[in-house]
Amino acid sequence: MTTLTEKECSTLPTDAVPLTSDEMQKLLPQLDPQWEIVDQTKLVRTYTRKDFITAMMFVNIVASIAENENHHPHITINFNIVTIKLSTHAINGLSENDFILAAKIDKADI
Repeated sequence: MTTLTEKECSTLPTDAVPLTSDEMQKLLPQLDPQWEIVDQTKLVRTYTRKDFITAMMFVNIVASIAENENHHPHITINFNIVTIKLSTHAINGLSENDFILAAKIDKADI
């Protein structure tokens, strides 16, 4: 079985639909347990870092991963607290791309 970190985000077909609740629940165990599915449309996790500089270093790592995957999260920074929200806007919900990016962020978490 191919893990999420071994996959790459891909362009969705024009007829793509959001993942079902069952599909999300099958992918969720491959992520850190701190990730939450919110409103069946977002994957959200909050990170607390030692200080602002460390938070910004983490955000830069996330930005690099996101750019490499061509799938970009919403990132909120409040001093040392970083919140990442993933969603696939083209389908107004969650796709496998969101879970792939979350898994790669987990792997790079410092």
